Amino acid sequence: MAVAPDTAADLVYRIFDLQRVVRCVAAASFRGQDTGVALQGVLRFVGEGEARATHLAERLGVSAPVLSRHIADLEEQGYVIRRQDPDDGRAQLVALSPAGVEKLRRIEQHRAATLQGYLSDWSQEDAEDTARILARLSDSLKQSARATAAGPITIPTP
Repeated sequence: MAVAPDTAADLVYRIFDLQRVVRCVAAASFRGQDTGVALQGVLRFVGEGEARATHLAERLGVSAPVLSRHIADLEEQGYVIRRQDPDDGRAQLVALSPAGVEKLRRIEQHRAATLQGYLSDWSQEDAEDTARILARLSDSLKQSARATAAGPITIPTP
């Protein structure tokens, strides 16, 4: 059975509210750090493996110039390295430097410890259930986004 319109609207509201809260928590917990929230997001994606900058920009949902500035900042801090793509001399591959690997490890440890503190009144089961549901939601949205990119979505009329 399909999700009811009121339920979908409530879910949209809760997703946006969660995004806002997560941004506020992240900003507060990383004030004074040498990498802000945006750079940390780029660092996280680069940490998944060497990739073309254009591919990273698509995955992050930002323009190539925006990503280029972030990559330049991270490179200046010694956290990423760039090299020419051997398959296409016009493209660049971006990867974490050893310092970037360590920085990402510290960021992820800090985030996990912070969230663990915020969820001190949650049970392990609640946290695992939430992680599972969020993963399912994320997968569904990614699949829908790919389908949208492949062609128009038809919305049935009631």
